Amino acid sequence: MSDVAQLAGVSHQTVSRVLNDHPNVRAETRARVVAAIEQLGYRRNTAARALVTRRTGAIGVVTEDSPLYGPTMTLIALENAARSGGMYVSVATVTRWDVPTVRASLEHYLDQGVDGVVVIASHDEAVRAVQAFSARVPVVMVGPAELDGDIPTVAVNQYAGARLATRHLLDLGHTDVLHVSGPSVWLDARSRERGWRDTMQQAGLQPRAPVPGDWTASTGFRIGTQLVARDRAGEERLPTAVFAANDQLALGLLHAFAESGVRVPHDVSVVGYDDVEGAAHFFPPLTTVTPDFVQLGRRCLDQLVAAMAREPAEPALVPAALTVRASTGPPRR
Repeated sequence: MSDVAQLAGVSHQTVSRVLNDHPNVRAETRARVVAAIEQLGYRRNTAARALVTRRTGAIGVVTEDSPLYGPTMTLIALENAARSGGMYVSVATVTRWDVPTVRASLEHYLDQGVDGVVVIASHDEAVRAVQAFSARVPVVMVGPAELDGDIPTVAVNQYAGARLATRHLLDLGHTDVLHVSGPSVWLDARSRERGWRDTMQQAGLQPRAPVPGDWTASTGFRIGTQLVARDRAGEERLPTAVFAANDQLALGLLHAFAESGVRVPHDVSVVGYDDVEGAAHFFPPLTTVTPDFVQLGRRCLDQLVAAMAREPAEPALVPAALTVRASTGPPRR
């Protein structure tokens, strides 16, 4: 900073003001300082700054080693929000959610001196692992709607999103809406199933038992093929609508129905969840629930900043909207 000040012909304090975007610096002076910084290739000494401020500006993120759309979009949204706030993100992925694995990741971040840690996981084992860790750094969990104890949480309102999807199908006239669920150990999957079931029952309808699945298109394809086979064998009638727990399951269902000659939405309507990239170009384009991932990232950062300042924070629920496309229509029977 002294070299920059000397080259620009200003004081050390003026350089500091420019670096911190202080408003009380003349435009001409600011331009000279910026030119000197570029000429000298000056970079802040973050280690020295951390000694003074007791903050590194770094956030640790623990997430699953998985291509699932929701966690990936949450990570991107959080990184964008952190960068806008002058912080940066360090990411650690885990292959399994258990206490030793999560503890190792959190201990790693303690060694790195991060200001806080975000754990992106809507999974029972992840919750147990985080709760078992006595953190010496603020921790926020993304996924659970709320937790017992002092761990702040941020989540998409999965229950409300599922109700939107189911209500859309009921409003079209469907009374036989099947749910293909996600894995039962995932909080998101249970919330989506509960939203579907409650909406059906509140409409005076007793739904079929949900078909258990995972998050993959291959499972959706297998389930769709089985549904058609049972219908044609006279064992169980094909539902007029299916609400799938995510878009990949819905994609597999669409594939199975197309191969079997079942027309969507003429014979059966299909709704997904997540609004993945390309969902508008499925065949037919998929009606799906669209979470607000941008707001999710911002609320997560807000929760972490509050935790770093030792301020109380209520659990944050982020809304989801329904995006209606061509995969849903009125029942024909």
